Amino acid sequence: MPSLLASVFSSRTSIFASAFLLRAILLVYGIYQDSVSAIKYTDIDYYVFTDAARAVTWRSSPYDRATYRYTPLLSWILLPTSWGGLWFHFGKVLFALSDLIAGWLILMVLKRRGLQEGKALKYASVWLLNPMVANISTRGSSEGFLCVLVMALLWAFETGKITLSGILLGLCVHFKIYPFIYGASMLWALETRSSTSTSTTLQSVLKFFNTNRILFISASLLTFAALNVLMYNIYGPPFLQHTFLHHLTRIDHRHNFSPYNTLLYLSSAQQAVPSLAGASAALSLESLAFVPQLLLSAFLIPVGMAKRDLPATMLAQTLAFVTFNKVCTSQYFLWYLIFLPLYIPNSSLTARPALGATALALWVLGQAAWLQQGYQLEFLGRSTFVPGLFAASLGFFAINCGILGIVVEDVAISPVMNVVAGSRPSVSVSASASGSKPTSKTETNAVSQRSTDGPRSSRPRGNSVLDISDITSVHLGPRNRVLKSN
Repeated sequence: MPSLLASVFSSRTSIFASAFLLRAILLVYGIYQDSVSAIKYTDIDYYVFTDAARAVTWRSSPYDRATYRYTPLLSWILLPTSWGGLWFHFGKVLFALSDLIAGWLILMVLKRRGLQEGKALKYASVWLLNPMVANISTRGSSEGFLCVLVMALLWAFETGKITLSGILLGLCVHFKIYPFIYGASMLWALETRSSTSTSTTLQSVLKFFNTNRILFISASLLTFAALNVLMYNIYGPPFLQHTFLHHLTRIDHRHNFSPYNTLLYLSSAQQAVPSLAGASAALSLESLAFVPQLLLSAFLIPVGMAKRDLPATMLAQTLAFVTFNKVCTSQYFLWYLIFLPLYIPNSSLTARPALGATALALWVLGQAAWLQQGYQLEFLGRSTFVPGLFAASLGFFAINCGILGIVVEDVAISPVMNVVAGSRPSVSVSASASGSKPTSKTETNAVSQRSTDGPRSSRPRGNSVLDISDITSVHLGPRNRVLKSN
């Protein structure tokens, strides 16, 4: 059995075939459940998408469909769902296939970062064979499509395609707002190699705006602006209101894991009663949620981590953004799970299995505790807001903050790299792969320094490296005789 599993996880065909089969089974099962059960497998948002696509086929606006809060591009992409029959499930198939493409891009990034095919496949399977990822995509959530765009952005950046990276960032932010936080990390990572001479403030500012940064900013802004101008010319103010401005004032409280859940519920109740509308200002604490959220995800984490490990930084950014967001649903978890395979090769979660198992168990149990309270509220009609739902939200929030702390600590002990897009980053996997103690920051920096001093001759020996370069100059005793090798 172990040998069978090893052969499966070492074959690219087996991994992707298994991932495809998992999603195919869930798609077929979802169609069956929708036909026989009052509890539908298909996500409610998918009906919103398909209704908007149908409106477009009637030469109307997708925003004629109430609660459509997305770019018109999504409704255009899903036009085949309006053709009737099994074409209704076209979007689910597209989102499921997007998972597979994202998995392939993860594999490419892992191999570029120094992992062999077998190890890279094992880590990529964390996304490809993840039942939660497959379930969310096959239910009709569009997050899988967004995740493939985000992973394509990272792949393009790591391979030095600066213009393509900027175009993809502009497209991602047009599709959903949150990927703008990655722009901060990528700009910070596009560092100009520093010289030993001192620089004035003006020189430092000019050095910051190097060619790559200007190109990246220009490509992203032009793409974002062009798409927005096009959509605004077609659909007018409703496009801006529903695609962007709505998210600044949204008060969605259903299926919301956030600690702001109860406050959003009270705010929505007050807006429904005109006599209480004036009291809403006293309960507007949730409007301040953007302050810690953006401070962490768009400033502190990029500045402190982007030059050390970009994929891990993007994971930390997204985890912070989702955790501190005033609306946090299960679909949002895919936003950071897409980066998990790129982080775990060098993480303490794999180097210390007990820590990793504990973090995973707490993350799952935190969701289960909230879902138990949410089920009683939304399906059984019992008021579980306080203390049950609120306590479960706080517990899940604390768990995610703890995991975020682990990610930040892992990156903090890694060496600072003078990142230049297109250069091949090196990733050591000995700690996690062999179960050995991870290398300390001092040891890592020492190794990095020795690697820059010049070529060294070394011979591999198991998981270690035996340095024999100094054998060319061996001192023999007190007479300081030197044996010179040829």
